[in-house]
Amino acid sequence: MTSNILIAIKNLIENPVVTLTAHYSGKNRVNGIGNALEVYIKDLFANTFLYEDEYSKLDAYNKTFSYTGNQNNPPDIILKNGDAIEVKKLQGNTNALPLNSSYPKNKLYSKSKMITSKCKNCENWDEKDIIYIVGNTSNSDLKELWFVYGDCCAANSDIYENTKNKVIAGINSIEDIELTKTNELGRVKRVDPLGITDLRIRGMWTMHHPKKVFAYLPKQNISSNFQFYCVIKTEKFEQFPKKDKNGLYSLVNYKNFFIHDVHIKNPNNPADLIQAKFMEFYYG
Repeated sequence: MTSNILIAIKNLIENPVVTLTAHYSGKNRVNGIGNALEVYIKDLFANTFLYEDEYSKLDAYNKTFSYTGNQNNPPDIILKNGDAIEVKKLQGNTNALPLNSSYPKNKLYSKSKMITSKCKNCENWDEKDIIYIVGNTSNSDLKELWFVYGDCCAANSDIYENTKNKVIAGINSIEDIELTKTNELGRVKRVDPLGITDLRIRGMWTMHHPKKVFAYLPKQNISSNFQFYCVIKTEKFEQFPKKDKNGLYSLVNYKNFFIHDVHIKNPNNPADLIQAKFMEFYYG
């Protein structure tokens, strides 16, 4: 079963579920708004909203996804023979997107040290496009949802690696401390006289929320309880099957759904503009 972002968006428009906690509690045995958001995203790509029993849903997931990860290592999901997906839940109108120890990614690479062996071996792959899915929620409802490809907002990996390496070099140049080898930015051994305390130095990356990154894009700004936005390079959009593109275009101006041809800033050179598709959907 081949799925992609266009199928997911069409499912979202035709099956908007914003009361996530109420929808996914009970029969789905999902606790908390964060878990409910992750299940909703899986349902969007697997088209499993109407599945009543867990076994049938798991079977559909197995046919749609080659990998579903853990909270400590990106990504959260990989579509079979398709894109990687990273889901981020934010409470309220928070503008900072926490990425923890992983810097923003324009692509996902199988050689990355941040991914697990299960992820590396889920398919025969070297590189995948990655979709950042950012949901702003209340305690029970989904208020705003963004689908943004990493290459629309993240620079090349060497930009982040260079900064990280400079920080590591600076830490290693500090005198009169005992450092030990680590995958983190640094680790200081035997800080106290007894030699029983170590100091771990970790990188905690954050990125601006997509609504701030793409604040320059003109929006319909229709008053609604839920807003959805998507940013994707035109080059990527055109690679999807014609039937999936036509399926989305058939919904334009229907139920407050819009597709715009826009130009976005190149993450590696903001003076250079890239052709992109910007989608909006308003509900409730």
